[in-house]
Amino acid sequence: MAIMQKRTLAGALIAVVLGGAAGSGAAIGGHSGAGAQEPPADPAVGTTVEWPVTRCGTYSGKGCAPTSERVDVERPTFSNPTQITNPLFPISALDSVVLLGEVDGLPFRAETTLLPDTQTVTVDGVPIEVVVSQYTAYLDGRIEEVALDRYAQADDGAVWYLGEDVFDYRNGAVAITEGTWLAGRDGPPAMIMPADPQSGDVFRAENVTGVVFEEIAVKEIDQTVDGPRGPVDGAVVMQELHLDGSTSDKVFAPGYGEFDTSSGGDTEALALAVPTDGINAVVPAELRLLSTSAWGILENARLEDWEAANPTLKRMGSLWKELKANDYPSPVVDTMNRALKALERAVTNQRVAASAQAAVDVAQSALDLELLYRGNVEVDRFNLHAQQLRVHAAAKDLAGVTGEVAVLEWIRDRLPSSVSETRLANLDAELRALRGASSAGDAPAAADHAARAAAHLRGA
Repeated sequence: MAIMQKRTLAGALIAVVLGGAAGSGAAIGGHSGAGAQEPPADPAVGTTVEWPVTRCGTYSGKGCAPTSERVDVERPTFSNPTQITNPLFPISALDSVVLLGEVDGLPFRAETTLLPDTQTVTVDGVPIEVVVSQYTAYLDGRIEEVALDRYAQADDGAVWYLGEDVFDYRNGAVAITEGTWLAGRDGPPAMIMPADPQSGDVFRAENVTGVVFEEIAVKEIDQTVDGPRGPVDGAVVMQELHLDGSTSDKVFAPGYGEFDTSSGGDTEALALAVPTDGINAVVPAELRLLSTSAWGILENARLEDWEAANPTLKRMGSLWKELKANDYPSPVVDTMNRALKALERAVTNQRVAASAQAAVDVAQSALDLELLYRGNVEVDRFNLHAQQLRVHAAAKDLAGVTGEVAVLEWIRDRLPSSVSETRLANLDAELRALRGASSAGDAPAAADHAARAAAHLRGA
């Protein structure tokens, strides 16, 4: 089920060429947290961007390809920018993506979600409507980064990047916003994907001197890669040059976009994407029961009721054995296998905190699989992270609590338009109270508000 509900801007956008018309727009930055707010005045109105930026953007000023090899130096024209049909970067058709991997030896997870509303970015006086994608990354289960990325497709089929808001977290709070930029305000738009990439093509995915820089060279085309549900033809391998002169490899695949990133042993690989990997069937009863059983064991652990937890654990093993026959994406299957083994060890040893955490991890993997059938699971993701917050609160882990407050606020922005205004108003009130409790260092009160917020959203 698609979650993007485009809200028409006042007046239809006409075909525009950057720098070739006058106009105004609203460039919105940041997340709404507990409720959307009016957009600020557009900081790009009345400014002129440098185009093209040809100097090398690395720290040393060296290592870049000649400008003659670049395919991004001509100003693009945008007539229907939010209809992004480029098969190698189909962001407006991808409702939700899950990436799994390892970074610095720790488990990595990221969720990319198309937000319900479009925005407007102004470049040289020209308003450009953009789609907005929210990227949320977790390292070892803790929120690590959130980015709001803005994209538009030019008339020739190339996809352009018009800025991002970056929020890097440390101990649950925003510590760094390095890498934030906005086209028009800080520099030019940047090509994220050519219309028809060919070996040898070079383009800059970020190109604001002193702030962000990425130059990409196409190395191989027409490759076949192992996708979540089978081989995927037509993939493209690219090499990315970074600010510090280092490089990393990226793979883009039709129907998925960015498919795999590797650098120095770290991996971020696409585990599943919807609707590309969607399954046209109802959620299997066994999968729903597996999720319910995980939540049951979580409550058993809180009560230290191991007599009840053990038969539930045995039943979960049988359910998972049946479900694995469905040939689900292997990264999710592997993650579920690890979570179930951790849960078995924790329950067997009657370890409360470890059992609670493993139960949440099992529920998360089960929810990833449900995403294949349902297309949107944000309400249940909210509940999952409310439960995670309560686990941190029980452990007196205030940094963990604070980080989960941020996660819940970000998920609020991802909720589908089918959620009623009344329910959102109740949710926003609880989120404000939750943020207040967290800021006051009151973990028990935060746990209480998190439970209430999830109940309001789910209709309890």
